[in-house]
Amino acid sequence: MKFFEHTFPIDPSSMTRWRNRIGEAGAEALLKETIEAGLKLKAVKLSQLARINVDTTVQEKDIRFPTDARLYDRARERLVKAAQARGIALRQNYNRISKHLVKQQSRYAHARQLKRAQGCTRKLKTFLGRVIRDIERKQSNLDDHFRSLLKTAQRILTQQRQDKQKVYSVHEPLVECISKGKAHKRYEFGCKVSVAATSRGGWFVGAKAIRGNPYDGHTLIEALSQVERIAGEAQHVFVDMGYRGHGYEGKAQVHVDKRRRGKTSRSLWRWMKRRAAIEPGIGHLKQEHRMDRNRLKGTEGDRINAILCAAGMNFRKLQRFAAAFLRRFLLLFPSDFYCWNYSFGCQRAYM
Repeated sequence: MKFFEHTFPIDPSSMTRWRNRIGEAGAEALLKETIEAGLKLKAVKLSQLARINVDTTVQEKDIRFPTDARLYDRARERLVKAAQARGIALRQNYNRISKHLVKQQSRYAHARQLKRAQGCTRKLKTFLGRVIRDIERKQSNLDDHFRSLLKTAQRILTQQRQDKQKVYSVHEPLVECISKGKAHKRYEFGCKVSVAATSRGGWFVGAKAIRGNPYDGHTLIEALSQVERIAGEAQHVFVDMGYRGHGYEGKAQVHVDKRRRGKTSRSLWRWMKRRAAIEPGIGHLKQEHRMDRNRLKGTEGDRINAILCAAGMNFRKLQRFAAAFLRRFLLLFPSDFYCWNYSFGCQRAYM
């Protein structure tokens, strides 16, 4: 925009409709176009696509850190709002009391007064159960959205500490708790993403969001099938020790990293040590391209966000390549550029 505008350039929901329209296949086509553009500009070489590094990371969802007290209060709050919107008169909504109890529970837990904190959590759980039973008594014919919300609240009410497939968010019940062994972050809440990048150049040729927190080795088949759709068949694939027992039987040779060289040839060992080059690439995906906090809804949102993050990374690398080419052109032919710039400025002044 040339001037300050008091309205949005587009409707905020238009991007949501666009993402839903293109889906995962359209996002993969966009990622494929970045690789083809790099080949046309000679920023990517065909030899680079022959060797691929594959690794997994966690794409965190945009949710609060789940605690029992907050989950009980959030589920009750959502049920109360949904009931009021549909004209259901509840016996009591517990809005005022629950707000005070959530604060008290946090203060007691911070002060290590755990029995008092557990007492506040039990009261919040009781309030949630009362609201659920009150809605079930007064309304039998529920719409799909309200029925899904009520089912999620019932799961939160009945789940125990050691249960599997727990609910960690009311608006995103499919979020999983994943532990990658990080010292600074023991648990991450989101979905596992398998990313693939070239060993040389760091161009991303695949990003696949996978539900269910599977073993890393079991994600290799889906990851390489996506790489084949985007950049063609790879000859060598380098993975870490978490991919032992992967079960892949395709044409590509899978090289699992190991601690010592042993009988491995020197050239292959160098390429195996290049596997660690994907780690900073994952860091750039998270810090600069929105993979650290996924705000798109549902499973489809996880898949689209992962692919668009990789496409954005490739777009930035293409921009840097074009800027470097322009700098080299200015150093080689400075007079031609100044003459062109002068004529262009005179033409604009004449117009």
